Amino acid sequence: MKFDLVFKYLVLVLITLAFLFAIKVFNISYPLDITVTNTTKSTELAIVGEGKVDVTPDTVYVDAGITVNNLPTADEVQSKIDEVNNKLIDAMKALGIAKENIKTSSYNITPAYSYKPEEGNRITGYNGNATVEIKIKDIKLATKVINEATGAGANEVTGTRFTVDNPEKFREEARDKAIQNAKDQAVKLAQNLGISLGKVTNIVESNPSQPINYDYGLSSALPRAAGLGGGGPQIEPGTQTVTSTVTLYFEKK
Repeated sequence: MKFDLVFKYLVLVLITLAFLFAIKVFNISYPLDITVTNTTKSTELAIVGEGKVDVTPDTVYVDAGITVNNLPTADEVQSKIDEVNNKLIDAMKALGIAKENIKTSSYNITPAYSYKPEEGNRITGYNGNATVEIKIKDIKLATKVINEATGAGANEVTGTRFTVDNPEKFREEARDKAIQNAKDQAVKLAQNLGISLGKVTNIVESNPSQPINYDYGLSSALPRAAGLGGGGPQIEPGTQTVTSTVTLYFEKK
């Protein structure tokens, strides 16, 4: 009887060992279903603040140039454009505008075509244009720049653009206002919710706005060398708005 029990025990051990050996050899595994439940509780309060600063532009850009149409040859177009372009640049320098603030932004000479079924495309003349971009640091000088440009032969003044040359300090001021705005909102919201707020743990600023370039169109085509008359146009820069948007993250106690 005792022998039978020992034998059965040995058989059971052997079966168990064989089973374990099979698991290892054949890499047998059992899938386990594990359910993980995460519970999170926010410990921060995020508040968005906005700040704005109105700025008077301190720089104006004027685009002036010459357009020539339907001259017989490309050489004649180039000669005419060069004559006016060079006079225009010299006039700007005479006004005290620095060389680095005078830029020839475009210069083009192209053939003009006509089409007839029996002839196909045929060159009938040549057109051309050149534009000079003038950066003016003294806005009060803008009227004189336009008058001098047309006096030099420019027959196109395509517009004026006002901007702030160094906007960084205004962006910083707008950011400070946005931060204060977020803090004020946080205090009111905490009172309404009946919670206490701790220190600011993080701040994220959205893309700060660039000062807007205001384009005040003048005449797109002016009579050559005619001037603008009446002392020239009155140029007003107006104001621009620099904005900043920030998100402050506060500890919740």
